[in-house]
Amino acid sequence: MMQQILTLNNISTKGTDLFDSAKYEISNSVADPDAVLVRSASMHDMEFGSSLKCIARAGAGVNNIPLDRCTEKGIVVFNTPGANANAVKELVICALLMASRKIAVAIDWCKDLKGEGNQVGKMVEKGKSNFAGPEIFGKTLGVIGVGAIGFKVAQAALALGMKVICYDTQLTPERAAALQGDVVIVDTLDELYANSDYITLHVPSLPSTIGMINAESLAKCKDGVRILNFARGDLVNNSDLIFAMDCGLCAAYVTDFPSDDLLGVSGVTALPHLGASTPESEENCAVMAVNQTIDYLENGNILNSVNFPAVSLKRKGKSRVCITATSDVSAAVSALLSPVQTACGSKKGFYMIADTDAAVPVDKIKAIASVTSVRVID
Repeated sequence: MMQQILTLNNISTKGTDLFDSAKYEISNSVADPDAVLVRSASMHDMEFGSSLKCIARAGAGVNNIPLDRCTEKGIVVFNTPGANANAVKELVICALLMASRKIAVAIDWCKDLKGEGNQVGKMVEKGKSNFAGPEIFGKTLGVIGVGAIGFKVAQAALALGMKVICYDTQLTPERAAALQGDVVIVDTLDELYANSDYITLHVPSLPSTIGMINAESLAKCKDGVRILNFARGDLVNNSDLIFAMDCGLCAAYVTDFPSDDLLGVSGVTALPHLGASTPESEENCAVMAVNQTIDYLENGNILNSVNFPAVSLKRKGKSRVCITATSDVSAAVSALLSPVQTACGSKKGFYMIADTDAAVPVDKIKAIASVTSVRVID
């Protein structure tokens, strides 16, 4: 039976071509798909059919997907961490320069000289002092969040001669060891705020991070700090940021998340969410998303899910049973199956793979309290 794949955005053919046409049909208008591929389209108001097994987000952020509802229905949500990291890193480095050298307003000013004829050269020499700004060499960059993107930004800043301070409550020993040069890892945000000339945000939008750049945190920063936000718009309290810019506490804000209150504010440079908008990034994200989808649909393996644990096994046995649940049901499932091998784990939801040579009592497994879905792969 053909499996149906729904695309909610344009997904690079570098990814979709990986689907075997003998097994999969791909469309942007499937009523009850087995899997959904999505980039930025909002899924919060979508109804999920009984066939839907997984959603693959071709990108890192998943705030456009109703994770709790997916977990309750046993729908695995994948993302593609790191696939767009280089694209975002390059734009952040561009933003560092834009925050310092007033490049955007200087370009606009030059456009207004059109029609001045041979006076343009003189006007440029007279007006250029209005756009002077500091070099980034020797300055300190504070990196909040040292995941795939933050790590690359830190390394690039070092290569440009900057000093780098990093803060991340989830920083692994391996990632810390991989940071090269004189990177300082601090234990508190207050220490980062007090010592950074530039601050770049690379954390997800969570209750603990929403509005983290606000009047209180800005008051702890150096006067004239420059803020870069290429993570999520709601990490910054815009009204507090604008007030800090009016007072001279913040010299510049470059963001990939425009909003009406930010547009036209002196010192704010807003870009139209260009972070991952490169053909290379879109291809990388599509390939990763599709490969994860195929492995889950065909083998039940999970990698890079935001709501279920990473669980995978090489196939062994006649049938593979894949179970999602809201709590650990491994003992009850094993008692019914006498499995050859199992693997399981918990995240927002519980997931279990069980390989067996026996007949699979699907209805009995579904009857186990907290089980949300059961799938058999022969």
